[in-house]
Amino acid sequence: MLARHNGQVVLVWGAIPGERVRARIERVAKGLLYADTVEVLTASSDRRDLVSDWRCGGNVLAHVDYPRQLLLKADIIRDAFARIARMPLAVAPDVIGSPEQGYRMRARLHVRGTRIGFMREGSHELCEVAPTAQMLPETVAWIDSAQECLRRDRLTGLASIEIAENIPGSERACHLELEPGTIATPFAMLAREGVTGVSAQVLDGRSVERLSGVPSVSDVLLVKPDDEGSALRLRRDARAFFQGNRFLLERLVRHVAALVPNGPIVDLYAGVGLFGLSLAAGGAVDVTVVEGDPTSGRDLEENARPFAERVRVEHSSVEDFVRRRSSGHDATFIVDPPRTGISKDALGGIVRLMPTRIVYVSCDVATLARDSRALVNAGYSLEGLSGIDLFPNTAHVETICSFQHL
Repeated sequence: MLARHNGQVVLVWGAIPGERVRARIERVAKGLLYADTVEVLTASSDRRDLVSDWRCGGNVLAHVDYPRQLLLKADIIRDAFARIARMPLAVAPDVIGSPEQGYRMRARLHVRGTRIGFMREGSHELCEVAPTAQMLPETVAWIDSAQECLRRDRLTGLASIEIAENIPGSERACHLELEPGTIATPFAMLAREGVTGVSAQVLDGRSVERLSGVPSVSDVLLVKPDDEGSALRLRRDARAFFQGNRFLLERLVRHVAALVPNGPIVDLYAGVGLFGLSLAAGGAVDVTVVEGDPTSGRDLEENARPFAERVRVEHSSVEDFVRRRSSGHDATFIVDPPRTGISKDALGGIVRLMPTRIVYVSCDVATLARDSRALVNAGYSLEGLSGIDLFPNTAHVETICSFQHL
């Protein structure tokens, strides 16, 4: 939260706007002070007791009642558009809420010796996953059993674990990152009950070794409610990027689909095909999906097979794809870039192709605001904006925007 002291900006952990607190300065940066609340002098009515370390798992808003969290995230979006995009919003956007516990389908777990956990915010300290309540109890049970295996068999050399689950939690796959010189084979014993497959890669090597089962999970999404004909099956490797909230995944897909009119569709940063293939499953007849990552690209190719007559898969970076393409003025482009936003070259290529409509799904509101300003400068108007809280209790908020060419 933002405070000022003798004219200097102070970012205060553990406070709520309107409160009066005593805070300890923890770090000094250029033009900024970082502080941690040590005593609440005048508490907000929205304050609730913490049940876990707020720094673990990024739960920096866990002390705030959930309805107020959604309002704060709407304010974060509104502030970024006013400051960075220079596009003041008349009203704060709606933010779709989520159940707060067991929502995560993807996580990166760090390993220190025989301990497995999240990295504590602003430190190199490990913290326990269970108290954050982000993961399912079955996942926590697997973490406990994996730690016991490491201790019992004195296994060393495990650096981190990528874990992926499907929506119901019936499938769980893990990818192990091993320190240089580590032999992968002994870690096959981590494929315990509740894990469908395990793969491993030594950090100084390129090859990926399958240790057990199939290190991927799959889901079936209904793009249109109560319409089995719109079902989409998506398989994804444990290493592939995928949206992380099991409770809001279908709602996110349907929200994006509702913003896309009839006509050609180009899904940039397609990943394993969440948006582009969902639209194909819903009846779209001219869909191009673009993905440059080899792991996600293999899953995308497989997931697109049922729609071979209507979907073209492009294994390419977004920058190369828009450079090669000659026109896009009759199409809708969907973009779901990483936190860094759309690169300068990719954005320039998109603007040159001048698609009729752009639907932008963003995991970082600051880079979204920056790119929104560039799109407006290029002749687009912001037609719609809303938030969806894929990471409750954290400071992150997903934002969905639609732009129309004037």
